[in-house]
Amino acid sequence: MVRIALVGCTGSIGSQVLEVVRRYPDRFQISALVAGSNAARLALLAKEFHPKIAFCANVVEKTHKACSHEELFADCDIAFIAASGFTGLAYTMSAIEAGKTIALANKESLVCGGELVMQAAKERGVSIIPVDSEHSAIFQALGCRREAEFKKLILTASGGPFLHCTKEELARVTAKDALKHPTWNMGAKVTIDSATLLNKGYEVIEAKWLYGADFSAIEAVVHPESIVHSLVYFEDGAALAQLGYPDMRVPIQLALTYPERLPCAPALDLAAIGTLHFERLPAERFPCYELALAAGTAGGSAPTVLNAAAEEAVRAFLLGGISFPNIAETIEYALSHTAMSEAGTYEALFEADKKAREAAKTFIHGK
Repeated sequence: MVRIALVGCTGSIGSQVLEVVRRYPDRFQISALVAGSNAARLALLAKEFHPKIAFCANVVEKTHKACSHEELFADCDIAFIAASGFTGLAYTMSAIEAGKTIALANKESLVCGGELVMQAAKERGVSIIPVDSEHSAIFQALGCRREAEFKKLILTASGGPFLHCTKEELARVTAKDALKHPTWNMGAKVTIDSATLLNKGYEVIEAKWLYGADFSAIEAVVHPESIVHSLVYFEDGAALAQLGYPDMRVPIQLALTYPERLPCAPALDLAAIGTLHFERLPAERFPCYELALAAGTAGGSAPTVLNAAAEEAVRAFLLGGISFPNIAETIEYALSHTAMSEAGTYEALFEADKKAREAAKTFIHGK
């Protein structure tokens, strides 16, 4: 019986993790549940899964001290980090300190704290299994060995709903428009990040840390059908890809059952799909993508500043406070108005996150 501590249990990914547990109750049980703010949903889940620990982070912060992260991960075999945003980094670091295998669905853990996370995981001998569909695809193509040799990594991107829009059309985009992803069903934040292609920039940074790759060995291409989830090129010219319908059930379940595969999603019908298309990613039309690459290349606290500004900008956009193009402008402002530092400690990154949010809010309030 595999015991799972699930952080982010009420979100899109967390809900699908619980579906795996329902599907295979003889293999999995929930040892801990953590929600961000949905206390009512958490109460229902706690009644169903009977975890030893269950708490709602935003509620306990206002009332009393939550259980320690040490307690949270004490009784689990796998820490499934599905929390969104910078807050996920603290949980990831705590799970590593506890020596637990990590199923990582929180992008920000590696975008903001990649150096800290990977160094700590190496020192503690902790396995990190990627859950993102693209990184799960690469993981599978490498024979589930993140340390395997390769020549180049190719991340595929649907291109989002605005791939061929003009600047004038993008200026008129609403939140409702941006939340209509053409192939995937995701949470609001990651859906907006996919529309700006910031999400793909995040994945490039993640790939650097997960697979020890130089940025020159990572490329993103547009693949509108979202059937090929990523590819790996090898020295002899061969390329391996993982294919499947755009369905997060496969990477989520594999992170829990690896190396075993169990029934989960419908098999791919290639004849029914027909032609698959690929094209160069038009980075010049998606400034958020280029800002992410620049921040990742700069290193230090720059990716943390990037992420903090993006979180504030997307929140403002969803509330109607800024336009779609203002998202990139907010990020650019924060990157140029926040003092950068080394990413040596979590505390340094926490401070960078705080300062970047202040800068982003200054820009947003001026719009």
